[in-house]
Amino acid sequence: MEILQQRSTTAQVWQAAEEFIRLFHRENAGAGDPRARLAAVRAELADTGTYVHTAEELVHGARVAWRNSNRCIGRLYWNSLRVRDRRGLTDADTIAAECFDHLREATNGGRVRPTITVFAPDAPGRPGPVIWSEQLVRYAGYGDHPSITVGDARNAPLTEALLRLGWSGGAGTPFDLLPLVVQGVDDKPRWFDTPADAVLEVPIDHPDGDGWADWGLRWHAVPAISNMCLEIGGIHYPAAPFNGWYMGTEIGARNLADTDRYNLLPAVARRLGLDTSSDRSLWKDRALVELNRAVLHSFDRAGVTIADHHSESRRFLSHMEREERKGREVGADWSWIVPPMSGAATPVFHRTYEDRPSSTAYVHHPGAQEAARGRDLV
Repeated sequence: MEILQQRSTTAQVWQAAEEFIRLFHRENAGAGDPRARLAAVRAELADTGTYVHTAEELVHGARVAWRNSNRCIGRLYWNSLRVRDRRGLTDADTIAAECFDHLREATNGGRVRPTITVFAPDAPGRPGPVIWSEQLVRYAGYGDHPSITVGDARNAPLTEALLRLGWSGGAGTPFDLLPLVVQGVDDKPRWFDTPADAVLEVPIDHPDGDGWADWGLRWHAVPAISNMCLEIGGIHYPAAPFNGWYMGTEIGARNLADTDRYNLLPAVARRLGLDTSSDRSLWKDRALVELNRAVLHSFDRAGVTIADHHSESRRFLSHMEREERKGREVGADWSWIVPPMSGAATPVFHRTYEDRPSSTAYVHHPGAQEAARGRDLV
């Protein structure tokens, strides 16, 4: 399956490039007058149909793309993003190896560091490499329906496709690590086993005990998104995995709780002895809180960075205030900024936002999400 690339005319690239170069020079005092750089970019575009970012432009562009991420609540830390420049790499083997090194460096012994690794960009007539996997770390799903799937039901189609492609499968547990799927330049998609030493996992227990540890629940420490394209000033980097750190509700209210993922709320309710005969008993709400308590408790006990949704909501408003003092407007998607649990109890709930597009951003290109589901992989 081909992941469709965004096609831009030279005029469109120049328009985005000019906007970004002016922003870069405006926000970096030592960069000086942008006119000479703009002239060089324009000449390079006329000669080759594209242009090459300087190392400093790449760093600032990746950070600004995070700053512009309308769906991210954790943008207060945008300027701390570590940028690993690997633009010279185009083949699947070295890209996969660098992705695993990315995980090791970002994990940082549990003190998770926001990190991005940027591989070769698209060029005229030559699409850049692509990472098919939705995240660098994903768990297998064995089965074809959430009610009978062992593992992460979201990943059942990809798991099936990988098995057809020759992957022998894991041990059949709910938390088998899936291989990473990478497509190098002028190559077909290939899979690479994820080394165990590249993934830190946190066993999930509950602060009140009650035998939760016997379930064998766990989750990985680093949420590294890998199937989005980094766009900076008209240049597309289709392989640019990046991570922050988890907010607890991403795991406890979504990954482990969603009915099309691990669907654990009924099991948690049974363990707590809750009345599940009617939704009016609010058994789902009570189970959700306890599952999220378990996640935060477990990450804290393991010494792994994680945020709670109340603190992160306050920090997002601090980010907005800081940006507004600098004369920059902050875009946001309300449906993503408001946490998936106790939304009305957080300050981000009680206001409106404008979902602002930007030419420097992380975007899903057509086909990327379908590829992450393993469609037509074989």
